[in-house]
Amino acid sequence: MAHDRRNSVIVDPAGVSLEVNGHTMDFPWAGVAAVHAAPAPYGHVLMVAVRHPGGTLYECRIDARRGARLHQWLAELGPVLGHYLAHRA
Repeated sequence: MAHDRRNSVIVDPAGVSLEVNGHTMDFPWAGVAAVHAAPAPYGHVLMVAVRHPGGTLYECRIDARRGARLHQWLAELGPVLGHYLAHRA
């Protein structure tokens, strides 16, 4: 889980949930083609995108406020996504 005052991402056995400005989008694993997570090219922002099999992309940006927190989120998120997405092409 990563969050700031307005946005969050949760990755768990059920799938991926993105909250953007109070609006929650839940994506069960069966409807997820890929999840991309990367630092933004500016500031200390984590960018997470969920791609559906049809190509539709949903994005969330989370302000880590500190570089150390951003690196921690990326270090934790990578193995979790790898675990849940290992069987996908």
